[in-house]
Amino acid sequence: METLAVLGRTLAFSLAAGVNLYATVALVGLASYFGWVPLPREYAVFGNPWVIGIASMLYLVEFVADKVPWVDTLWDTVHTFIRPIGGAALAVASLGDASPALMVGAALLGGTVAAGSHFTKAGARVVANTSPEPFSNWALSVLEDGFVVSLGLIALKFPLIALGISLAVITVIVATASMLIRAIRRKFARPAEVPA
Repeated sequence: METLAVLGRTLAFSLAAGVNLYATVALVGLASYFGWVPLPREYAVFGNPWVIGIASMLYLVEFVADKVPWVDTLWDTVHTFIRPIGGAALAVASLGDASPALMVGAALLGGTVAAGSHFTKAGARVVANTSPEPFSNWALSVLEDGFVVSLGLIALKFPLIALGISLAVITVIVATASMLIRAIRRKFARPAEVPA
C-alpha cells in the first residue's frame, strides 16, 4: 500500500509540475515546512523558507504571464526544459531512501510525465491564442492553477486517490496525443495516385 501511495505522489506532483512547477514546489514546500502530512525527509529541501519564497515569487510572475496571449506561449517555451527537470526532482524526492536505480527510474518517470503535461498545456495555449478574445487564456490559466493546487492537496492527503486521478489524466493525454498525431499524418499524407 505504501508503494502505491509513493507512486500516487510521484505521478501527481510530476503531472502538476508540468503544468505549473512553481505552484507545485510552493505547495510541497509549505506542506513540508508546516508538517501538514508526514513526508519523506527528502521533501525537507522544499520546506526551506528561501525555496518557498522563490517558488511563490515565480508563481506570481507565472500567474500574470499566463493571462497574456502569446506571453504565455513564450513563458511555456522557456519552461520546456525547466518543468520536466522539476518533475523529475519532485519524483526523486517522493521516494525517500531508495537505490540509485530506483531514483533514476523515478526521475525518468517524473520527467516524462511532467513533459507530457507541459506539452499538453503549451499546445492548448497555442490554440487558445488563435482566438481573438483574451478570456480563453484567463479561463485556462485559472483552470490550470486550480488543477495544480487541487491535485497537489489530494496527493498530500490522499495519495491513492491522486494515483487514480493521475493515471486517468495521463491516459487522456496519451489518447489525445495519439489522435492528434494521426490527424496530422492524414493532413500531410500524399494523396493516393489514381490509376489512369
